[in-house]
Amino acid sequence: MNMSKRWVLQRRPQGNIQPGDLALVEEPVRDLEDGEVLISTVYLSLDPTNRLWMSDQDQYMPPVQIGETMRGGGIGVVQRSRSDLFKQGDVVNPGLTGWSTHTIAQAGGISPVPVIPGVPLTAYMSVLGGTGLTGYFGMMDICRPQPGETVVVSAAAGAVGSIAGQMAKKAGARVIGIAGGKAKCDWLTGELGFDGAVDYKNEDVGAALDRLCPNGIDANFENVGGEIMDAVYSRLNNFARMAVCGLISTYNDEGPVKGPTDFGRVLMHRLLIKGFIVIEYLPRAAEAFAAMTPMVLSGELKWKAHVEDGLENAVDALGRLFSGDHDGKLLVRVSPEP
Repeated sequence: MNMSKRWVLQRRPQGNIQPGDLALVEEPVRDLEDGEVLISTVYLSLDPTNRLWMSDQDQYMPPVQIGETMRGGGIGVVQRSRSDLFKQGDVVNPGLTGWSTHTIAQAGGISPVPVIPGVPLTAYMSVLGGTGLTGYFGMMDICRPQPGETVVVSAAAGAVGSIAGQMAKKAGARVIGIAGGKAKCDWLTGELGFDGAVDYKNEDVGAALDRLCPNGIDANFENVGGEIMDAVYSRLNNFARMAVCGLISTYNDEGPVKGPTDFGRVLMHRLLIKGFIVIEYLPRAAEAFAAMTPMVLSGELKWKAHVEDGLENAVDALGRLFSGDHDGKLLVRVSPEP
């Protein structure tokens, strides 16, 4: 009999996740019913929204309830099938499921993962997955960079920010990235070709933006929130666009999230500020992948994946998102690739 492990939310974290907030439980895998498949998880995605889902604050999806499996996305391999749609060995994406070694899902809600020679499975969890869609649509649909404009991306060395910034460069904009540490900033201006980088850990963000954006900022892809967001916001030009993708600096805080200190700037400078969630763009996924896949195959679009091994390490690994101690898309390898 197959045994499955899963992380269960035991209590809502107060601030940083503490031991006992989640528990790893083991149980037998039940028998399949008609139309179901058993999927063995290969890669689990770790995202800032995981921490948001653990809380009961106002959010775009219902929070994970106490006693439920921690929500998450991943890709895996069909282990058993009672459906004509999938067979043993197929690589699939079951959508949002949970932090678990195995998933039982209705075959109709599962998507096959395309097999493209030269493209590793980790790409479908990053640049050719939800991460890539987020960066692509947030930049191209909301920020709408124009040739010669100045675009600022926070958390620019992260999985989403790095894609967003590269798309802005390809549109002809000047791109300034904000990241933590010299190595990440060097990667932005070196391999990714950004026009400048701000090391928020070692320099004053506002002063650096004044130096790198002397004519102000025309678009902002916002991942961080807090003081960094405020520094960018206060330098937005007339008719600037701001895509609010994440507010990771606030996810461990309690209470309402503070906004920009000078709200009047929205009116006086006619700013467009739009929050978005990638699930709204899933019906247009083919559009983004058609644009990005050739760039991935040619090496023109750069991306990184940081892989931690073992489902038992998922909770500790999630902390890397908040410390910045990772490069690119953060994943947990739950089982070997097929």
